[in-house]
Amino acid sequence: MIAYEPLPARPLERPGHAGLDARIAAALARVDRMLPQFGDYFPAPASESGIYAPIDNVEWTNGFWTGMLWLAWQLTGEERYRAVAERNNQSFATRIDRRINVDHHDLAFLYTLSVCAGHQLTGDTLARSSGLEAARLLLKRFDPVAKVIQAWGDMNDPKQRGRMIIDCNLNVPLLYWATRETGNKDFAAAADQHLTQAARLLVRPDASTFHTFYVDTRTGKPRHGSTHQGHSDDSSWARGQAWGIYGFALAWRHTADSAYLDVAARIANHFLNRLPSDGICCWDLIFTDEGETPRDSSAAAIAACGLLELSQALPLSDAMRETYEAWAVAIVKALGDHYLAPVEGSNALLLHAVYHMPNKAGVDEACIWGDYFYLEALMRLRHPWRPYWA
Repeated sequence: MIAYEPLPARPLERPGHAGLDARIAAALARVDRMLPQFGDYFPAPASESGIYAPIDNVEWTNGFWTGMLWLAWQLTGEERYRAVAERNNQSFATRIDRRINVDHHDLAFLYTLSVCAGHQLTGDTLARSSGLEAARLLLKRFDPVAKVIQAWGDMNDPKQRGRMIIDCNLNVPLLYWATRETGNKDFAAAADQHLTQAARLLVRPDASTFHTFYVDTRTGKPRHGSTHQGHSDDSSWARGQAWGIYGFALAWRHTADSAYLDVAARIANHFLNRLPSDGICCWDLIFTDEGETPRDSSAAAIAACGLLELSQALPLSDAMRETYEAWAVAIVKALGDHYLAPVEGSNALLLHAVYHMPNKAGVDEACIWGDYFYLEALMRLRHPWRPYWA
């Protein structure tokens, strides 16, 4: 087993309820600002000059907005949030029925945070049916020889066959949910096998991570790792590392396999040891500078949620439990203090994120998933909460 990188301790400065309530109120004020514009539409994946354009339900990111609405409803009980979330869920039902841009593994980003959350919170049976149909489509992307869920494209595309990416760690919870809902163990079995491959192939010996990895679909043998959105094939894309922290911590929640906690902790230490002084990562962890390298507030928000999930999963006797929580609190505080979008001139929650650096898309902008995970982190810190990913 690879040794953990030593991690500097941070004093635990958990904010009191009043401080968290103020941060939640500031975040919800920005959600309220978005409601009139996105009643029947969704925010684009990334902003332009701090403004999200309205789009139809066609992108892989649309579920994050609906997830924010469910969080807002849970935080406040205000029916205006639930009403828009339920309208969104009708749109997701139509999307899965008409097969609108669902030929990819991001089905859980779409359906876990929308219809599955809605079913969990309200018992909506149409939402349950839509979630199960999404899970069936995701299961069809599982290759039984490579034992991975193919990330993108037609399953017969030779350029995409056997290609897994670390983002999928947050998509497999949809399969575990489907097993619980139906009793069909095929869903969970595919999730188990994919996570085993992810831990074996995506995590390097130094606990950095590949963004993507190819497995031979004829022999099942590993081929090679690479990147799609990172700086280089050998670097560690910050958002991918954050998906790793959160995804493997969630894997323990679903499997009770403590090996996943070990993987999540090692990935977390690698991430935390490469942060600039304010605790907000650069877009790729090969960069650790305080200068002009773009930060990724969205990766930081994902990591904060992952650290809180990891902290909660560790035994009470584990000294790192408090350390990971302290780091999560520090990241959330930094995001709220220095990365929150202004009330005027923007319709986002967090600025200074990066969507796709190699394509020069959404650089130093808001990203809708960063907004969602920031609000989720605040929920986790303020209330006992069952994650929508559970």
